[in-house]
Amino acid sequence: MASTDIKKAESAKQGPPKISDYKEILDESTFEQILEMDDDEEDRDFSKSIVYGFFEQAVNTFQKMEDRLTDKNLAELSDLGHFLKGSSATLGLVKVKDGCEKIQHFGAKKDETGTMDEPDQEVCLKAIRNTLDEVKAAYSKVEKVLRLYYGEEVKVEEEEPKEAKPEAKEEKPKEDPKKETKEAKETAKEPTKEAPKEATKADAKE
Repeated sequence: MASTDIKKAESAKQGPPKISDYKEILDESTFEQILEMDDDEEDRDFSKSIVYGFFEQAVNTFQKMEDRLTDKNLAELSDLGHFLKGSSATLGLVKVKDGCEKIQHFGAKKDETGTMDEPDQEVCLKAIRNTLDEVKAAYSKVEKVLRLYYGEEVKVEEEEPKEAKPEAKEEKPKEDPKKETKEAKETAKEPTKEAPKEATKADAKE
């Protein structure tokens, strides 16, 4: 739903999108508190600086999370989740905040609610991997909405992966020649098995 609304906003170019249309990813009341800090409602330089500052912060934090995942450093992953949870909550980025809270819990060897212990490090790392992917997807959506809100042109490239799917299907026929070569090898082995049998019969006659 959000992606179609973004496309409509781009094509129509009738001003910023309505924040109330994106309740699933952006809390309207929280974001309005940020907007109230602007001296000029047309320019909104102050709130824009806060939001765009968060964009840079989020990208840097995501990269640090990726690095800590490769290092298998749960403690730092928990700290990074806690850090980004707070800044995203300040702007009202609901899904980003919720996902970062889960990462914080997983990094502390807890379940996603933070109420149950999870002693298995690998289980926690896998959970963080999956949650981080979800958080990045949620961030990408809300980032586009906010950039549109501040008058920036945003290109939506969500249809490209759909066009790439048929290419994967074309690779399936390539497996057939391999099967044929295997069958050829099996048939080639059969005469060698029959040859010793004939030799034994000849020996028996002698």
